[in-house]
Amino acid sequence: MKAGVLFSGGKDSALAAVLLSRDYEVELNTFVFGGDVPDQAVTEAAASLGLPHRTRAFGEPVLPRAVDLVVRCGYPNDAINMVHLEAVTALSAEYRVVADGTRFNDRVPMLPRSEVQRLGNRYGCAYVRPLLGFPKTEVDRLVARHLVVRHGETGTIPNGDYERAIRKEMQARGYNLADFFPGHHEQSLVITKNLEKENE
Repeated sequence: MKAGVLFSGGKDSALAAVLLSRDYEVELNTFVFGGDVPDQAVTEAAASLGLPHRTRAFGEPVLPRAVDLVVRCGYPNDAINMVHLEAVTALSAEYRVVADGTRFNDRVPMLPRSEVQRLGNRYGCAYVRPLLGFPKTEVDRLVARHLVVRHGETGTIPNGDYERAIRKEMQARGYNLADFFPGHHEQSLVITKNLEKENE
């Protein structure tokens, strides 16, 4: 059975895909806004996992709605959750199994249980989150076992995270990002599988 996994190029979505690939035919899905294309680094990260990768575009109103929500709330959480719901909903209409890399202690993106149930009832899909029971320390241990990863401050490392496009659009509108986004937020990018550890 196919599983459509939301893929940013980062360690969490990559680890979720690796774990699910034992039992499903995993297809990686990266969402972009409008006419954007994913950063080449995201495409290379997907290729390093040896899994099929698709790029999908959100409809036109999603990015402006996300930016307006950040400005209205004064922080990005609700906007990122809204965008994440759009992505999960889009995949739910196509795949019987939809997955992402959300973890035990994540706040964003994180869909509430009621929304997960609604998606299942409406589309007949299973929305699975294989890392949901894992705290960050255990995710990091598994990542070290399965993947080679590069880390960097948000905005300085290429990936397919929703926040990157939202930041870019807000800068284009003249907003000071420091007024809305917390500093010292680290992102990751998968470089390749850790074949040495996997073969131990």
